[in-house]
Amino acid sequence: MPKVPDGYVRVRSHLRRKPTPKSAKGLSVWAVAGLCAVVWLWGQIFGFGDSDAEQQPAPKPAVSASAGGQ
Repeated sequence: MPKVPDGYVRVRSHLRRKPTPKSAKGLSVWAVAGLCAVVWLWGQIFGFGDSDAEQQPAPKPAVSASAGGQ
């Protein structure tokens, strides 16, 4: 049998790369995409504090439209 290169293991009649330990410090692309989707859906269903904006009175203009007859 020929020598198996480093980082590989012989499985039946072919070579297979040895699995590397997954790092727990990074999120996968799918996890980040899922997190973004959850935040977006939360904003669509419950909103992000829009109810506070509805209770505030509308700002009055600083210059009146009927200021003088010129």
